[in-house]
Amino acid sequence: MSSVAAFKLVLLSLIAIIGLELLAKRLRLPPAAALLIGGIGMAFVPGLPTVNLDPALVLIVFLPPLLMDGAWFSVWDEFRRDLVGILLLAIGAVAFTTLVVGLIVHLVVPALPLAACFALGAIVSPPDAVAAKAVLERVALPRRLMVLLEGESLLNDAAGLVLFRFAVVAALTGVFSAPHAIASFAILGLGGIAVGLAAGWIFVRLLRFLNDTGELYLVITGSVLAGWISYIAGEMLEVSGVIATVTCGMALGWHQHEILSANARIRGTAFWQVMIFLLEALVFILIGISLRGVIVRLGGVGDALATLAPAVAAVVGTVVVSRFVWVFAVDWLHGVLHRHIRKRAHATDWRAATIKSWAGMRGVVTLAVALSLPDDMPGRDLILVASFAVILVTVLVQGTTIGPLIRWLGPEQRVERNPRHLTEPQAWAHVEAAQFAAIQPLVHDADGTVIHPRLLEQYSYRARLTDSYQDQTEFPADLRAAHYDVVLAAIAAGRVELLRMRREGLIHDELLCALEQDLDLQEVSARLARG
Repeated sequence: MSSVAAFKLVLLSLIAIIGLELLAKRLRLPPAAALLIGGIGMAFVPGLPTVNLDPALVLIVFLPPLLMDGAWFSVWDEFRRDLVGILLLAIGAVAFTTLVVGLIVHLVVPALPLAACFALGAIVSPPDAVAAKAVLERVALPRRLMVLLEGESLLNDAAGLVLFRFAVVAALTGVFSAPHAIASFAILGLGGIAVGLAAGWIFVRLLRFLNDTGELYLVITGSVLAGWISYIAGEMLEVSGVIATVTCGMALGWHQHEILSANARIRGTAFWQVMIFLLEALVFILIGISLRGVIVRLGGVGDALATLAPAVAAVVGTVVVSRFVWVFAVDWLHGVLHRHIRKRAHATDWRAATIKSWAGMRGVVTLAVALSLPDDMPGRDLILVASFAVILVTVLVQGTTIGPLIRWLGPEQRVERNPRHLTEPQAWAHVEAAQFAAIQPLVHDADGTVIHPRLLEQYSYRARLTDSYQDQTEFPADLRAAHYDVVLAAIAAGRVELLRMRREGLIHDELLCALEQDLDLQEVSARLARG
């Protein structure tokens, strides 16, 4: 495919994304499923060229920014608190699925070398960060369950990629050493953390410097580059680029409140939201479009699918069932240990375990790794077909049913709050008191005369209001809504007057833009505060 044809295909995909997103909203489907189906449909449109994805290019283009986005907004305290649970999913579940899939495939296809069977297991074992985010952000889950699933999606790709690398080497050379594999896994993980911390340290200082110079667009550009650079640096140093990117993203997310101005955050967040939306949508479109290329590699659908169908069905079923077995077994073991160590009964939350088990969508990493297999890899055709089947089933079946499943199960929405943390009213009381204390010496002149009476009145009123509500867990919703409804009505009236003056030629466009930006910032602030 020529470069021009590739660009036209991207444009066509962007047009399709708009239509498919609207269709998904109307049909109440997860957008990921609609985009995947749309991509499959596009793959067989007459005249469209066959798309042969470069696996290395797919991983380096899509994975770092998507991982960075998830890591940037991770809450470190929650991530650290649930780190054991996250690792049990990100490493334990991936290793268990790899093992079980490998053994089942070897039973179904005894002629396939065991190492190749484990390579297939490593490819289909890690749930995908893109697929998980695309589905989970549209469902309501208890906070701890969301932290576990989001944390898993950030780290499990590294486990799957490492296991895949060892399995492929074993399949091609016939040599495998468990102690060497474990040591290499530890080096890759710890090395990735070290690279991520170094990259985070560099980018924190770079973004702070760029922010101090007022170069807003350079700040946003630097934040985008951080993901790719940390990933590439990790891969070049032969450690985990995935863990390096996640570590760097969490470091930047932790320091963002100190190093970025409000304007940089507002504009940067808007830019990131659009970029991540396009990348996520393009991933699923490209997965669907690549189906045609996979079929071409296999020489056609007919005989190949008939021959591979039993093994493919076994892989898909094992992938789904093994996750249920692992999650419920770990939760049961946790309950047993809790009773023996703490001498207290601990009921297993079967609803949360069911949701964790069903939230195992696969996506771009599974496809890219499968396509990267060497041509002389034993069982390459089976691995390609099985990988694509796992993606289709998990995204189309699990992705479309997890929302109704969550609503049907109705998991307990427990609010777990650290006793050291202030409530929202208490935090606002501290902020307003600090602001009031800061403006008091500034609103008087040298003789003690008030020179800014309205500011003094405004901040003293806000300090009194927040102080009166700090013993409550939250502000009365009706009081907050009523206040900000008035603010939003005033902003809307200002917009109407601003546009009237422009229509009548009373103001210049530059002044219009300046005043409009001020109204935009006021509205964003008011809508966020209103909740």
